[in-house]
Amino acid sequence: MLGLYLFPINFSHADEVSIIPAGEFSKGKLNEWLPKKFVNETSYSLIKVGKNTVLRAVSQNSASGLIKKIRVDIKEYPFLNWSWRIENQLAGTFDEKQKHGDDYAARIYIVVSGGIAFWNTIALNYVWSKNAIKGETWPSAFATENSMMVSLRSSEAPVSKWHWEKRNIRKDFKKLFGREIQFTDAVVLMSDTDNTHKEVTAYYGDIYFSKQ
Repeated sequence: MLGLYLFPINFSHADEVSIIPAGEFSKGKLNEWLPKKFVNETSYSLIKVGKNTVLRAVSQNSASGLIKKIRVDIKEYPFLNWSWRIENQLAGTFDEKQKHGDDYAARIYIVVSGGIAFWNTIALNYVWSKNAIKGETWPSAFATENSMMVSLRSSEAPVSKWHWEKRNIRKDFKKLFGREIQFTDAVVLMSDTDNTHKEVTAYYGDIYFSKQ
């Protein structure tokens, strides 16, 4: 998977490869991502790692993210693709299904807005967990069934190495929410440690939607 990351997608030819760019960090683009603060501020910055520009997140007892509003037809572009890595696991044993343990070294989530019926807004969270089992799913400790968590990486995943992800988010929405979703409204990145009061460093590579 590391090899895939070393050859980032050329977003200038997005139409030819049937993708929709969401996070173009390799091109130094961050202006469309807006801060979303919950508790204190996680530091987000573009840096060079090897030959590539990526997004670095440093969380110290903080919970804030970056949000990009992007409307994507996931009937046409059902796959979300990205790469990420963490430099350290969150220390200790804690229950990520409870509010006191609801922290993740890295997280990417897709938001579907309920519009004026804001209570119908839902979020599909892909998390790099510490103590949950890889592949496990559960409702958010704070938002219950309106926000579902999916553990893609856990304590068995090597740190300081890139991992490549590809998820059929249309199928995941159907499985976890029992609903057919056509359009997404936002992508959010977040590394948070405010509940466990720990520190973590994570990196995010380019993010894009694809047909295949």
